[in-house]
Amino acid sequence: MSRSIAFFDFDGTITTKDTLLEFIKFSKGTLPFYLGFALNSPWLVAYRLKLISNQAAKERILTWFFGKTPLKAFQETCDRFSDQEIPALLRPKAVQEIRQLQEKGFEVVIVSASPENWLRKWTQSMDLKLIATKLEIKEVKQTLTGKIQGINCHGKEKVRRIQEAYTLEDYHAIHAYGDTSGDKPMLALAQHPFYKPFR
Repeated sequence: MSRSIAFFDFDGTITTKDTLLEFIKFSKGTLPFYLGFALNSPWLVAYRLKLISNQAAKERILTWFFGKTPLKAFQETCDRFSDQEIPALLRPKAVQEIRQLQEKGFEVVIVSASPENWLRKWTQSMDLKLIATKLEIKEVKQTLTGKIQGINCHGKEKVRRIQEAYTLEDYHAIHAYGDTSGDKPMLALAQHPFYKPFR
């Protein structure tokens, strides 16, 4: 039996905005959002100049806004964000493409650098699989450390995580959708790559 699979980046491909930024605004408020980014601007500039990695910059922001946050409270906020904010951020053509692929029998997988915490509820509601960044948890206190567990699911790490979860030789058709240079390694896995397809 032939099998088909499609891998979708989330932020910018399926959505119109970066959900990490939108989640911080949603959970902390607009003023703390801008103040936090202003105070952390040296690290963001260092990332732009390629002096520090994407992961180091991201962990700095996550630690600033969410370090020591109880996991239970964080997850509750993530679920509210998924219900209240994500629907308005979706590109209708992307959702239509996902539905059409599902009707054709494709297994559809979201592969995202965003934390799985606010993506999981939406992907489950759409009957999608999820590969995403995992946040490190301090086990004893069940609080966020602000660090990423393992490697940020970006660039070549997307490929590694896909190959860890799927034997691609088992699929006769592989589609991939992305919108940034960080998605290009994933797009290279597919016979049918789509770059910025829903703009």
